[in-house]
Amino acid sequence: MKQPKTESADKTSRRLDEAARAAWLYYISGKTQDEIAAVMGVSRQSAQRLVSLAMSSGLVKVRIDHPISHCLNLAETLKARLGLEYCDVVPTLPGSDGLTGVAHAAADVIERWLARDAALVMGLGTGRTLRAAIELLPRLDCDQHRIVSLTGNIAPDGSTAYYNVLFSIADRVSAPTFPIPMPVIAASAEERDTLLAQKTIAATRAMAARADVSIVGIGQVDAAAPLVLDGFLARAELGALQAAGAVGEILGWVFDRDGQLIEGLSNTRVSSAPLRAGQGAPVIAAACGPAKVAGILGAIRGGRITGLVTDEATAEALLA
Repeated sequence: MKQPKTESADKTSRRLDEAARAAWLYYISGKTQDEIAAVMGVSRQSAQRLVSLAMSSGLVKVRIDHPISHCLNLAETLKARLGLEYCDVVPTLPGSDGLTGVAHAAADVIERWLARDAALVMGLGTGRTLRAAIELLPRLDCDQHRIVSLTGNIAPDGSTAYYNVLFSIADRVSAPTFPIPMPVIAASAEERDTLLAQKTIAATRAMAARADVSIVGIGQVDAAAPLVLDGFLARAELGALQAAGAVGEILGWVFDRDGQLIEGLSNTRVSSAPLRAGQGAPVIAAACGPAKVAGILGAIRGGRITGLVTDEATAEALLA
């Protein structure tokens, strides 16, 4: 019996969706065909055919060009419901923390901005996701731009902060870069004020304050908080921040569920550029994972970010 056209079209569409997902796993995530078969619950031969279908259907170019409908729907819903100006949602791999896909998407965002002809100032935060994104960038010749750090680049012991990204991007793009040579969080408020009074640091922070676009990460405020793991906060101070209602941090600035900065505590010692709420220039965060959902929501509610790059699982949690 001949299938109705609508049923046949739906079947073809679903097949292409599966082919696109298989191609994403193969070309972006670097999975083998056996691993793809395990992730998608199909045979190895089926996984091979799906990757071949993606190629023959023209879905695979330099990047995966097929829109995975669920991710697109999530992105559009997040924009509409939470008031984001930009949102990119990538597939979540079973058993993955989502960082690989989000890093690829964040790298695309950075590359698109740096590919512009008109000169601009790009501000960069720090963190695992952004560091991974920078490592995925191609070589870019963009002398017309300036790239400025939004936060300190020095660890508590005086060494270069491990998840600093400014020095990494300097190896990949020709644009001049401007670091902030001090810790993210100073030892005291007095030390912070003394360092910020230095002419060079003041000029760099002023440039950061007028960045045309900023790309940042979002950290959680829990036992695995980046500020604690990197040695900027003691456990006792973390407890005080949690008691004050802290749920997330951007550039070291700690905020509550409504995106309002926590008064006092570590925020009196932060050296980073001020968080700009509602001042026009895009601030795009790259973040994913269950531990960061509260922080992402707080950042959006408080207008701390205008754009988000995340994965399916995190997007669904944000909408739950």
